[in-house]
Amino acid sequence: MERIVKYAFIFLIIAGGYFSGWLKIQETKAAFTKLPNPTGLPTGHGHSSSFSPDGTHLAIAHMKEPYVTIYKRSGDTFTKLLNQPDVLPTGNGFGTAFSPDGTYLAAAHDKAPCVTIYKRSGDTFTKLPDLDVLPTTVGRKVSFITTADGTTYLAVAHKASPYVTIYKRSGDTFTKLPDPDVLPTGYGYGASFSPDGTYLAVAHATSRFLTIYKRSGDTFTELPDPANLPTDCGLSTSFSPDGTYLAVSNASSPYVTIYKRSGDTFTKLPDPDVLPTGYGYGTSFSADGIYLVIAHDNAPFVTIYCRSGDTFTKLANPDILPTNVGCGPSFTADGTYLAVGHDDYPFLAIYKVDPIHPASANNGDG
Repeated sequence: MERIVKYAFIFLIIAGGYFSGWLKIQETKAAFTKLPNPTGLPTGHGHSSSFSPDGTHLAIAHMKEPYVTIYKRSGDTFTKLLNQPDVLPTGNGFGTAFSPDGTYLAAAHDKAPCVTIYKRSGDTFTKLPDLDVLPTTVGRKVSFITTADGTTYLAVAHKASPYVTIYKRSGDTFTKLPDPDVLPTGYGYGASFSPDGTYLAVAHATSRFLTIYKRSGDTFTELPDPANLPTDCGLSTSFSPDGTYLAVSNASSPYVTIYKRSGDTFTKLPDPDVLPTGYGYGTSFSADGIYLVIAHDNAPFVTIYCRSGDTFTKLANPDILPTNVGCGPSFTADGTYLAVGHDDYPFLAIYKVDPIHPASANNGDG
């Protein structure tokens, strides 16, 4: 009898371990289910996408005229707005960003003026006058932030020195600020503000591949480089919603470098368990900070991680993958939808996100 009890106890321990492992798998379960293609697809290679803060509008920059396509969402249906914006960008689109209040949409593109800003009223996007001082050439990525005092800034990463140009908004006027004290060292591919507007991260060509600034008023001052820099050309940046984590995609393995911030210090975390398979062309955190998406070269073209503390674990691939090189992912603010631009028809994939989140995840406390 004692032997039976002993073996039964051992069995329960083993079974409990398997059950615990099964629970962990379930905790990290998330389904990214592709929606039917929108009505009215982009006309060429989809680059950066951006949702309006309320999730009603989706803008994607792409190759070929009209260079930016804007959709309106109704439930799970995305329908192209006709004859919007009123004036098209002048060349191939590379980046889009909505302002935090949804009033403005910026589009970065490859011909002068290299960035075009629209003011939204309902479903109408009206071009504002060109900026007083334009980016020097080829706008790549744009990022808006509105700080606690109500000041809105716009950063544009671009091809030639100073590689990043920062504007301050007053009414509908965006005025260039003085350049940061130290410039990025090469072609600016990506720029993103931390959610509180304290930090600006710029991904760029040429070593050191990443430059991080701290903002004080209208002044942007370079921080000391992280101890471990990206391994190659930086292509995009994304902060987590609480500003604790910074993801930088780049052009050689591990293709994504993730930092944890403590004060003004950014410390590289261990690489994720499974790496993206090629050049990382876009990064995006979900609004709850639990998911990190990397769009990249080589199948599966998009890699999605679930964060638990400081650990990023790859999730199962979406049910239907982008058809080629992934670019510029973005989540809605409520985390319900994910958009990914890509290189071949239909040029844009929109996923609906299962609301199951890992019970063990926490938002930045390690």
